[in-house]
Amino acid sequence: MPHPRLRIVVHPPSGAGGRRVHVDSEILGVAYGPGDLHEFLRRLGLDPDEIQLDDPMIEWRGGGPDVWD
Repeated sequence: MPHPRLRIVVHPPSGAGGRRVHVDSEILGVAYGPGDLHEFLRRLGLDPDEIQLDDPMIEWRGGGPDVWD
């Protein structure tokens, strides 16, 4: 069953490390790497194996999926 397109935002890396992640108005947490982001996607009910980090549903701010610190 397809999921409605969510808008996931990955914020710039913080000075303390990690990137805050939210979907719509809900804060999902802080990701310290791609594995954390995949876990957030799984908790949303998405299959992380089917979502690429360059998927347009993910908005990267302050650097793309290879920038974590």
